[in-house]
Amino acid sequence: MSEEFDFGSANPGQREAITTTEGPVLITAGPGTGKTFTLVQRIIYLIDQRNIAPDEIFVATFTEKAAKELVTRISNELERRGMSVNVSEMYVGTFHSLCLRFLKEHIEHTRLKQGFRVLDGFDQIYTIYQNFKAFETIDNIDIVIPSQGRWRKAEEFARIVNALNEELVTPEALEADRDIESRVAGQVFRAYQRILNDENLLDFPSIQVEAYRMLAETPEVLAEYTSKIRYLMVDEYQDTNYIQEQIVFLLGGERQNICVVGDDDQGLYRFRGATIRNILEFPAKFEDGACRVISLVENYRSHPDIVDFYNTWMDTTAGQKFKFSWDTYRYDKQIVAAGGQKTTSPAVLKVAGDDDPEQWHQQVLAFITELRDNGNLTDYNQLAFLFSSVKHPRVTALAKYLEDNGITVYSPRSGMFFDRFEIKLALGCLFLMFPNLVGDFEEDKFFWLNDDFTQFFISCIVTANDYLDEPDHSELRSFVFHHGRIHVSLEAPTDYTFAGLLYQMFALEPFSQYLSADLDRGVIDLRPTRNLAQLTQIIGKFEYLHGINLLSPTKDRQGKRYIDTNTEKLVMTYLRLLYEGGISEYEDDSEYAPSGCVSFLTIHQSKGMEFPVVVVDSLKSVPRKQATTALDVIAHRHYHRPAFEPEDRIKYFDFWRLYYTAFSRAQNLLVLTANEDKSTPSRYFRDVYDPLPDWDDEALDYSEIALEEVRDVNIKRSFSFTSHITVYETCSMQYKFFKELEFQPVRVSAQLFGRLVHQTIEDVHKAAIKGAEDTITPENVQTWFDANYTHLARAEKMYLADPTKKAALDQVLRYAERQGGDWSVIKQAEVDVSLVKPDYILDGTIDLIKGEDGTVEIVDFKATRKPDMVRDSEVLERYRRQLHVYAHLVEERTGEKVSKMHLYYTGENDGVPTITWPHTQTAVDATVQVFDDVAHKILNKDFSTRAESLKTCEECDFKNYCAKAR
Repeated sequence: MSEEFDFGSANPGQREAITTTEGPVLITAGPGTGKTFTLVQRIIYLIDQRNIAPDEIFVATFTEKAAKELVTRISNELERRGMSVNVSEMYVGTFHSLCLRFLKEHIEHTRLKQGFRVLDGFDQIYTIYQNFKAFETIDNIDIVIPSQGRWRKAEEFARIVNALNEELVTPEALEADRDIESRVAGQVFRAYQRILNDENLLDFPSIQVEAYRMLAETPEVLAEYTSKIRYLMVDEYQDTNYIQEQIVFLLGGERQNICVVGDDDQGLYRFRGATIRNILEFPAKFEDGACRVISLVENYRSHPDIVDFYNTWMDTTAGQKFKFSWDTYRYDKQIVAAGGQKTTSPAVLKVAGDDDPEQWHQQVLAFITELRDNGNLTDYNQLAFLFSSVKHPRVTALAKYLEDNGITVYSPRSGMFFDRFEIKLALGCLFLMFPNLVGDFEEDKFFWLNDDFTQFFISCIVTANDYLDEPDHSELRSFVFHHGRIHVSLEAPTDYTFAGLLYQMFALEPFSQYLSADLDRGVIDLRPTRNLAQLTQIIGKFEYLHGINLLSPTKDRQGKRYIDTNTEKLVMTYLRLLYEGGISEYEDDSEYAPSGCVSFLTIHQSKGMEFPVVVVDSLKSVPRKQATTALDVIAHRHYHRPAFEPEDRIKYFDFWRLYYTAFSRAQNLLVLTANEDKSTPSRYFRDVYDPLPDWDDEALDYSEIALEEVRDVNIKRSFSFTSHITVYETCSMQYKFFKELEFQPVRVSAQLFGRLVHQTIEDVHKAAIKGAEDTITPENVQTWFDANYTHLARAEKMYLADPTKKAALDQVLRYAERQGGDWSVIKQAEVDVSLVKPDYILDGTIDLIKGEDGTVEIVDFKATRKPDMVRDSEVLERYRRQLHVYAHLVEERTGEKVSKMHLYYTGENDGVPTITWPHTQTAVDATVQVFDDVAHKILNKDFSTRAESLKTCEECDFKNYCAKAR
């Protein structure tokens, strides 16, 4: 503990928030008031001044990006202060990631088994869609799910199931209702839960449900966490929901050291189940006066004019034909500008066009040009446009106009993925390689397709044919039509899948040119490469979900070839559903505003961001009541809390909060823009919009308006020896494609055997660490093994022959037998350790740490026979270096002395199963230096080296590309 804490630039309010650590604390933090700075300093204060261990601190953030940035800022501050702390021990992340961590740490107390899979939003709906027969047999199902397409039904049901889960409503509660609609909804909910159980799945809301149930229903688990976690902090508390509040208060236990931070004026996520009541009612959850309320109102982000503007916006609750009041549904506050000085030229203005879109486009372009030529705009990334939706034709038309006039627009969520040339060409070529699919389409066998996807399918074919007809493109043309002929007359299974075809095609122009793009180029230049990587992820996931590992001419029960059935399923179902839902393009968390690009964002997307110049559009919008369905009515009747805000005012509250968030993103210049007509701007904006000066007012002097540079997010990357360094050293090109650009590998070696042995040994170690050595019997090991096999095999869609399965079990039994019942030296198993470096984080997961006599030994398990020390020296050297990194992590993070490092080969029958190296500091230091050198090559995007092993190339998906590129 240092004698005097360095508060840095903290103001009095921030200091109070940093030092008030005991008991419940509510920090209301307005926009730009240094909320993240305060959180970071509060965490450091707990560690430095209160001697709190990292694993005693829990910090929940709203997004993964916020969590990464918080970890980076914490690690940077620790490094600046010279404090050695294991950041990975801290519970920092989103609620979902933290709940997943709880579940993995105590999976034996949940319904889950090893190898469970987490569904994203699309996966969840697709799972319901694929299993719809399970719901169709339920009587009266049409009462709660309207008669419409199966996909629409699946979407609606997923929405309601998520709402029920987030409010902790159970199927039992619904089924016990007298109302028939509730009982039917309960049966549907139960059928869905059965699917999740049978397939070992979790959707996003059920991650929290399972964690809550584990904590609430398993006293020993709750006691473990409440005794360990002494301080809880929750960011963006205004956007939490009921189940998240329940989890926080469970973990808070008797200490109640719960600090929540948020801004009730920026509550945007009611449509996702969030409720503003959590932050407004927080002080009332405790005895009178027990909760300390601290307000941060000094804004360091925005020009004083901008602060005045959005303060006025929140106070303007009456106008032409509308009136409402906040009453107790908002903390009364006035944000104060602490940074910028008043200028002669106003910092809030408007860009107005008439009802002719072309004239409005011209006005917007002229404004940007004026800023660039006569103001202080030095990079287009200083400028962001905010909309209610970036997919609206009016918005995409403006983006096209700006790009046609030399201004690049960055809008990854505009739903343009399937409209990009590289995607249409790749899919068009893929379609043409399956002539039976194209023939069926031409014969109108897919008459049921909607017009949009029909036109998309045609446009892909036309794009491909137009490209292939060019004389210079004969190589790709030959490839496509050659494979088309093969697939029409296929007689034997192929040794490739749909994804494999893509990778073969990527060796040819123009795809090879996209793959050769310099990674130092801007995000727009790299967009085709990133999109092709995303396409491999899409196709790869389809093949995983449907167990496709080859293309077969064998016929199914309907007499149709599997190659044709699977092609139709891929294109006319999977891709069609993705197309209709829209796909976002790649976003880099560390570069939210790419240099050289104007950003087009939704207001929701801009939350937590700031830009020197913000242009707010969508001023035609009006407050709207959320639509409700029969299922909504049923769900609300079973919620644990009555409605909070007055129903007739909710639409106003949400509308005002949305645009308050938009206006407060601006640092130096806030601009409102609209095609003015009788309904635009809507009457709700008139009182704040009409008085604003026009952008071309002669009194404006743009040179007087200083514009900040876009803030560097600076998110530290994490590297581990096996997942990063080894991959890079094997082939930096592989690292570039699979790690950096995130192409989905097709050729994944079978790892079920090793995972099965490893996981069951972990179960053995868990029992030993918990003091339950008496449960480590051959019978129990068999039970653990069988359970692991069932669920790992299902997750990996692979199975082991009985002799192979028995060999895996024998390895575990033999390991347990060799311990002779003495497990006393085991200290920790499956240990995640990290070490903060100046510009990256070094990660590692250690299988086993054992120790006695004041030192520890590291053990890494290999599910094979012991290798030959001479013949396999290269592999052993790699393993030795891996153990060096682990030893470095353990000593740096824990201060414990590592004496030995072991490889334990569970496949060794009779001989000594271990290879042991003594800990030598010079050898460890040399390995760590190599690690550091490789990490910096990755950070510097140096991917110039190729694999030296021919075997590595032969097994790589990019072998055709590399052969052509050499």
